Amino acid sequence: MAKVFLAKGKGLRVENGHPWVFKYEVQKIDGEFEDGDIVDVLNFKGKFVGKGFINSKSQILVRLLTRKNEEINIDFFRKRVQDAWNYRKSIGYTQNCRLIFAEADFLPGLIVDKFGDVLVMQTLSKGVDKFKDKLVEILVEVVNPKAIYERNDARVREIEGLDLRKGFLYGSSSIEVEIEENGIKMIVDIENGQKTGYFLDQKENRVAIRNFVKDKVVLDCFCHTGGFTINAAKFGASKVIGVDISDTAIEQAVKNAKLNRVESKCEFVVANVFDYLNELDDKKEKYDMIILDPPAFAKSIQSLENAKRGYKEINLRAMKILKKGGILVTCSCSHYMKPDLFFEVIKDAAKDAKKTLRLIEYRTQAKDHPYLINYEESLYLKCFIFQVL
Repeated sequence: MAKVFLAKGKGLRVENGHPWVFKYEVQKIDGEFEDGDIVDVLNFKGKFVGKGFINSKSQILVRLLTRKNEEINIDFFRKRVQDAWNYRKSIGYTQNCRLIFAEADFLPGLIVDKFGDVLVMQTLSKGVDKFKDKLVEILVEVVNPKAIYERNDARVREIEGLDLRKGFLYGSSSIEVEIEENGIKMIVDIENGQKTGYFLDQKENRVAIRNFVKDKVVLDCFCHTGGFTINAAKFGASKVIGVDISDTAIEQAVKNAKLNRVESKCEFVVANVFDYLNELDDKKEKYDMIILDPPAFAKSIQSLENAKRGYKEINLRAMKILKKGGILVTCSCSHYMKPDLFFEVIKDAAKDAKKTLRLIEYRTQAKDHPYLINYEESLYLKCFIFQVL
């Protein structure tokens, strides 16, 4: 087994609990390895730090699996999967949940979402992809699903030197899976929907709007397949407009509204949200609540400045078209946009919009997407609920 030695003065972050070893943190590598192999990681004094997957094609050279000097075998992976499932059951998530959240469940690069009795699986690192077949066997043994579908069409796999693919790895089912969330029914397209087909991380935040929507007119921006939209309608909104640039997402949102018999309350628009908000401002339209749940504007640290401008623009426009005392629900799912930075961007937007904000609540991702305090990237979703005065 090859040994990766951390450079003096550069390995403290890893020694203190972070699961990623970047190339610039490495002093030397002793021994031969192939990408995807398991290697030992030691500090500059030769003290054991952990074991993990190595990949020379990635800036993240090693993704740590364990801090113990233990054998990595099928029993190791079985325990990791069982621990992840036990955690979800302990917090009451059994039907629809993120079953495995990669490094936050100590399985780097592995994502598994559970939609009823169907699992959707992503193996996004070279190392974990080598164990894909074994992991399927373990998931069948531990969770007993009807089917496991592979959504390995994420571009990040190409950085790892992996091909793009999707299809059933075990069993079979319809590619449209019906789930129930917060008392509403949603159709999840596991084959063509974004990511694994549905954004489970917003489940608890969608419930959090319940107290603010009764008899209100709500604008849901970046609505995707209608999660927030239909929750708002079910919770008593008089009218909800869902806006998204994807016509296929809107088609699915229309189906979901009909499935829940709230189509009379819901209107869906295919549009660029930036342009749409500008048009509403020009028309002097006003709303009781606006929800902003955009895709990640900052997918890299290099794109952060542009992302800040984008977040400021949509929040400023939303504040201008909210009624006095209206509710703004604003989200960011980019871990590069840290909570304090996102808060400052919103404050800056409020200043330019000449609005005063009252913070009602700050929320993060649902509990089935756990946050490890030594791995700050696992806290990625921010959700602020403000009253705009």
